[in-house]
Amino acid sequence: MALEDLFRPLSVRSLTTPNRFAMAPMTRQASPGGVPGPDVAEYYRRRAAGGVGLIITEGIRLPDPAAGYPSSIPTLAGDRPDVLTGWGRVVDAVHGAGGTIAAQLWHQGAERDDADGVVPVSPSGRDGLGRPKGRALDHGELPQIADMYAVAAATARDVGFDAIELHGAHGYLLDEFLWERTNLRGDGYGGSLAERTRFPAEVVAAVRGAVGPDYPIVFRFSQWKGLDYTASIADDPARLRDLLTPLVAAGVDVLHPSTRRHFVPAFPDHDPRLSLAGWTRKVTGLPVITVGSVGLDTQFRSEKRGEVIRPASVDRLIEQFDAGEFDIVAIGRALLADPGWVNRLRDGDLDGFGGCDPLAALAALA
Repeated sequence: MALEDLFRPLSVRSLTTPNRFAMAPMTRQASPGGVPGPDVAEYYRRRAAGGVGLIITEGIRLPDPAAGYPSSIPTLAGDRPDVLTGWGRVVDAVHGAGGTIAAQLWHQGAERDDADGVVPVSPSGRDGLGRPKGRALDHGELPQIADMYAVAAATARDVGFDAIELHGAHGYLLDEFLWERTNLRGDGYGGSLAERTRFPAEVVAAVRGAVGPDYPIVFRFSQWKGLDYTASIADDPARLRDLLTPLVAAGVDVLHPSTRRHFVPAFPDHDPRLSLAGWTRKVTGLPVITVGSVGLDTQFRSEKRGEVIRPASVDRLIEQFDAGEFDIVAIGRALLADPGWVNRLRDGDLDGFGGCDPLAALAALA
């Protein structure tokens, strides 16, 4: 295999992506009142026109006040025609540019800012540093939240999204159930790894029941958290398998292990080179999305305006694809800086990519 193989289609249930490149989900807070406007449609259209085969949207907050803040984060509420019209415009724009699009469904859990007076909810009323924050969810509230995910997923399908992604990473609600530090429950939803995986798996099952057997479900997870880059929920391949197996059994089709650097070995004592994406594919057999510093040097963000994160070779990425470590690669900051990055790669024109100044890229987003 070689670079050209990354430009071959991939089919998962009813979804066929034209190539193996995805746009990674990146929060923007650019939808006043939760409504994605024409500028949001154009933002995603440009990346699809630039060669991205699968757009994964920014996090879309569930239609509940506790699910997310601020209100400029888009929502997906079936009883709001303005929201549905806005997302319909986004979907049509991406499809018109030749791409496909997945809606990422997001509940922030204890990481929700409470500046507006809404009390955050989470498994145990603890944030990512183990500090008390908000309140713990009652046992009886869990089916309601699972149903909220299911209704939002069905709404996404009806609007025209090609797939949905459940955000179970980075210390947000579903991840808070998976992580020992934030899940101290004693009601069957906390304790052992199997018990901590129970609620996320119930959410997946509820979504599968709502969207039917042929609609693709992606699940994003991570070792690292927003408040702790060194965190881990699976310390070896066996625990990774135990973590993911219930999610797969519940109906997940694609796994999206979020890493800060796609090439870092996940369990070097077991394999000195295999990434988390590679291990995920190995222990589940499912299609996998890799992500993390693709096309850029490893610096996560610049320290000052004008400090550019340098371009990086994609040779190691291609080696990983050739080795069968992943099926799709998600690109983040490189696409913020240059919506046409994928087409540049296809055309052998990466010399024209100057890297990423994150502050400048965010200031000019469109």
